[in-house]
Amino acid sequence: MGTDHDTSVFAVATIEKWWRHVGEKKYPNARRIFITADGGGSNGHRPWLWRHELARLATTTGLEIIVSHHPPGTSKWNKIEHRLFSRITHNWRGRPLETYQTIVNLIADTTTTTGLTVRCELDPNLYPTKIKLTDQQKDSIPLTRHLFHGDWNYTITPRIE
Repeated sequence: MGTDHDTSVFAVATIEKWWRHVGEKKYPNARRIFITADGGGSNGHRPWLWRHELARLATTTGLEIIVSHHPPGTSKWNKIEHRLFSRITHNWRGRPLETYQTIVNLIADTTTTTGLTVRCELDPNLYPTKIKLTDQQKDSIPLTRHLFHGDWNYTITPRIE
């Protein structure tokens, strides 16, 4: 959970943190990760900064990153997201959210009898807004659009340096 702006840099930093703390331990032989994302917002199908940051992540991890965006207006039907957020909301039970630590603790204390556990930690980093990429930066992203809705479905490969 962040205390600053919800930017593309923040979104990818969150994925990277998950990979470093959970993913690479649980999936040590992984060669790629698959991300489903909303159609809009900081991790939407339009922000070039999102793709640029994913390219950075692909290069630092050596992983191919496959992204599929929900078509605009359809993420509300994401069953996994609804299962997670409904459990978090149920766990809050109207408690006042007075501090960041209270929110982090309430989210992290969410579990179900079927084995769902939620991890949450505070990200105090600053994430500036209005970062604009140059055309050269956009062109340098190693992105391959998929045949079906290439704006919404694409693969980013690690840069060879």
